[in-house]
Amino acid sequence: MIAYAGAFTTVFRDELAKDWWGKCVEYKIPCSEKFSLNGIMGDPVKLQMWKTQNLPSDSFSLDNAIIVTKSRRWPLCIDPQTQANRWIKSMERENNVDVIKFNDPNYMRRLENALEFGVPLILEHDQTEIEPAINPVLLKQFIKKGSMCTIRLGDKTLNYSMNFRFYITTKQRNPHYLPELTTKVTLINFMITFEGLKDQLLAEVVALERRELQQKKEDLVKERALMEAEQAKLEDRILNEISRSTNILQDESAVKVLQDSKALSKTITAKQEVAKKTEAEIDEAREQYLPVAEKSSKIFFCITDLANIDPMYQYSLVFFVTQFQQSIDNSRKDEDTPIEQRTLDINNFFTYSIYSNICRSLFEKDKLLFSFLLTVRLEELQNNINPEEFRFLLTGGIALDEKYGTPPASWVTDKMWGEICRLSKLGNFEGFNKDFTERIGEFKMLYDSPRPHEEKLPGKWAEMDSMQKMLILRTIRPDKLIPAAQAFISEKLGKEFVEAPRFDLEAVYKDSTSVTPLIFVLSPGADPFENLKKFATGLGKTLRFESLGQGRGEKAKQLINNAKDDGTWVLLQNCHLATSWMPELEKLCEDILANSRKINRDFRLWLTSYPSDKFPVSVLQNGVKMTNEAPKGLKNNLRKSLNINPINDPEFFNTCKKDFEFKKLIFGLIFFNAVIQERRKYGPLGWNIPYEFTESDLRISVRQLEMFIDQYPAKVPFEALRYLTGECNFGGRVTDDKDRRLILTLLDDYYTEAIFDKDYKFSPSGIYYSPEPSSELRDYEAYVDTFPLNPAPEVYGFHDNADITKDIGETNLLLTSVMLTQSAASGGMEKTFEETMNEIAASILSDFPQPFDMQKAEEKYPVCYEESMNTVLTQELNRFNILLDAISTSLADLQKALKGEVLLSQELEECMNSLFDMKVPEMWMKRSYPSLKPLGSYINDLKQRIVFFSTWVEEGIPSVFWISKFHFTQGFLTGAKQNYARKKLIPIDELDFDFQVVDDNPPAPEDGVNITGMFIEGAKWDYEGKVLGESDPKILHVKCPTLWLIPKKSDEMSVWPHYSCPIYRTSLRRGELSTTGHSTNFVMFAKLPSAVPGSHWIKRGVALLIQLDD
Repeated sequence: MIAYAGAFTTVFRDELAKDWWGKCVEYKIPCSEKFSLNGIMGDPVKLQMWKTQNLPSDSFSLDNAIIVTKSRRWPLCIDPQTQANRWIKSMERENNVDVIKFNDPNYMRRLENALEFGVPLILEHDQTEIEPAINPVLLKQFIKKGSMCTIRLGDKTLNYSMNFRFYITTKQRNPHYLPELTTKVTLINFMITFEGLKDQLLAEVVALERRELQQKKEDLVKERALMEAEQAKLEDRILNEISRSTNILQDESAVKVLQDSKALSKTITAKQEVAKKTEAEIDEAREQYLPVAEKSSKIFFCITDLANIDPMYQYSLVFFVTQFQQSIDNSRKDEDTPIEQRTLDINNFFTYSIYSNICRSLFEKDKLLFSFLLTVRLEELQNNINPEEFRFLLTGGIALDEKYGTPPASWVTDKMWGEICRLSKLGNFEGFNKDFTERIGEFKMLYDSPRPHEEKLPGKWAEMDSMQKMLILRTIRPDKLIPAAQAFISEKLGKEFVEAPRFDLEAVYKDSTSVTPLIFVLSPGADPFENLKKFATGLGKTLRFESLGQGRGEKAKQLINNAKDDGTWVLLQNCHLATSWMPELEKLCEDILANSRKINRDFRLWLTSYPSDKFPVSVLQNGVKMTNEAPKGLKNNLRKSLNINPINDPEFFNTCKKDFEFKKLIFGLIFFNAVIQERRKYGPLGWNIPYEFTESDLRISVRQLEMFIDQYPAKVPFEALRYLTGECNFGGRVTDDKDRRLILTLLDDYYTEAIFDKDYKFSPSGIYYSPEPSSELRDYEAYVDTFPLNPAPEVYGFHDNADITKDIGETNLLLTSVMLTQSAASGGMEKTFEETMNEIAASILSDFPQPFDMQKAEEKYPVCYEESMNTVLTQELNRFNILLDAISTSLADLQKALKGEVLLSQELEECMNSLFDMKVPEMWMKRSYPSLKPLGSYINDLKQRIVFFSTWVEEGIPSVFWISKFHFTQGFLTGAKQNYARKKLIPIDELDFDFQVVDDNPPAPEDGVNITGMFIEGAKWDYEGKVLGESDPKILHVKCPTLWLIPKKSDEMSVWPHYSCPIYRTSLRRGELSTTGHSTNFVMFAKLPSAVPGSHWIKRGVALLIQLDD
């Protein structure tokens, strides 16, 4: 247990102990009925003493303390809440414990002193590698010469004191150490447990509410420790006398010692009995505050889980306990309040207080996530959450090649029906699929409702609670899961937990001190500098700032050192760009904290950084974090733009030579800026890559607009303005050529002669236009205030269905984020984690395709000059063989690892966790074609691809190619061109594809290829008009008709009204920029017939997808 189990959680240690105990019983090895490490190896006196030295009193922490003190190797404590660190410092305080870090300039000298003089030493180290220089210390490579011990450290030979003790602590939550290090130390998991934190918080609340009770409790613990120490001394004294005396009955001094010891023992025993009785009475009184401690402990673990979402979401236990204490002091208190009401008041006050405090450090997208997590965790405390149902909400159930039959109606998709059938397997939803079929009309009304989350469910399902209703909603209308989650939060915690408090810089400042850094966590388009500068000026403070980067660290250090003394403010911008300087920043912050009395009270250190896993955890935990994002929503964006410099400067706004044109165009420009910002929330439909357009892009465009209108009064130079604004200022950030096409198309709607016409509107609704010029900005603000709070997608150029796409994207983000916070081995499930993993692996392998016979395929389809498709086929088969081998091998290894037959590597562990979450493992994706499908759909899709190529091998080249079945699509398209190039003796680089829509199942063409298997996103195919048409309501994707790809020379292409539609391999659309200048996700442009200008479909975000995500 000491040598191997230290790194594991309390649950796993208990399982290990239970297994070992079972083996002892099986082999008839004498053993106690129940194993307890602190019961066997713990000294009661020491255990009591450790509790008084800041060691949590739960059995897990006591076991850890025993491992620390009894292990032969030096301990390395995984200690994210610094529990172990505080206990060791307290325990070794009398021995003058020293603390070092590897970034201390003199750490080696202090280590040498500690070795020679026997001083305990703590190494605080948050990296996964240890300096090789201290290996002799870790390995205890001392040499004994007579009574002296020496150790060689570097090029020095030092005396080694046997009193020396060495401890290593790390704040990393889940460090991955190499075996070279773990074999030299004893790893100990000191992460706080629920029971341990509950005891601590109970002590805190009782100390504040009933000080005399807690003081009595602490005095009793100390008194018991002293009495047990005294009793141990007595026992030693008696044993000493017995061993010394030859005839104890004739030894008067020995008899007197025994008599005195007996009397003293009786006194101690009597006192202990009284103390135990008193302690029981105190504990009974303390138990009344247990609901506060339990709920608050649950909240703490909910907060620590946020670090899985973003590395900047780090919160220390000290911060949490401080907030807890303040909430108890600040909550409404009345002497006559019954204890039950008082605990309720504290719980309510603290829950909202900590929610408000944490929310200001979260990005907007994660605030609802935090509220939802908080609600779920607190409901779990009351046993109101069924783990199986909650797992279904997150994953949609385990789907592996199961056949559910034909959906009962045309509007029910295969994905929807699959989830409905899997939901019916859960106990509380038994028979749901049958009832759904019988009540199909009522469920159709729910499906068609604009607000299905507010509708009453049909039949007996109306009795479901709000969490269970979310499960049904997930299957039928996943786009409305966000408002359903908000309703769930409002019902359980209150409406105030849905609407996060507004950012208040003054409140943040009041919560800070001179030793707590204030950290702005940045997001695209947000720059807090101007606001902070204005705030500092308002308080009469001097703000000095430095933008970090290469070689700027020394200047920043000097700024901080000067400001500490004179009480000025320092702002260090863009910390994420100076990762190598972050250890120095951490040391500076620790020095400030350690020398708090010498720091000027007015001093403040402000930091800005984008999320980065290199940012020091200790700075994040001890600092005050806040996010200040760019305004969300069209109205807010326009309001902000109207109030930036130079637009808000009357002298600039009202002095242009052509006032009418300037003001018409300037409103068009800020509207364009708002539209391109807001399109980001529609995901790939809006932009392939979500660009970080900033205020500076708008400012420079505004100044150029004024300059060009003044310089060319005869006619507005639209071409120059479009180039500078669309290609340089905003367009300079755009790297994808399809996005560049989009931004220029959007700009054409605002930089146009038509904007001067009073009947010109920005969108079909007619709500949005450039108003008549006014000299007062407030007139423009008043006009903006008339806009709807939630504009329809048409203002951005989208179809109404775009809102569904956006909502489903937000739902998926919420569920994926919640999944990141879940432990794979969380309790309450019908099957264990290992059983589930074995079931998944066995299910996939049961009918998994065999690799292709490459020799047979190459003999049947040899390399042939006239037929490039032979080469395409064999290359594809080879790629699929590599993928099939990777999947089958990893699953077989996983099954062996679960049995303990092979080592569970980090790669296998990641594979296992992905499979449990029904995701495709990364180790498969490295050898796979791009795919965003969940695990079950991915395996089914892979089997369909294998069938397609097996049919090709057996029956010959198909007349219609399923383009969605190829591993490397571009290879197939190149093969099609190459056949034509060799046949016509034309250089292949002079060829391109022309396109023609053909009927389904056409014969093989003489030249070119027929392709099928694609989907249209953002539009539909009008089979009557043979052109692109507007999407039907709620239908996001439709099948694309079969296309004939006709190779032609570039100058021989047919000309007809069309839309150049990009084809992508997945709905993500973005990829890495390849040597062709295109994204790796992009395949090619297809010409699709269109009755409207191509710009219409460009703004719609219309594209062809080779595969969907379902």
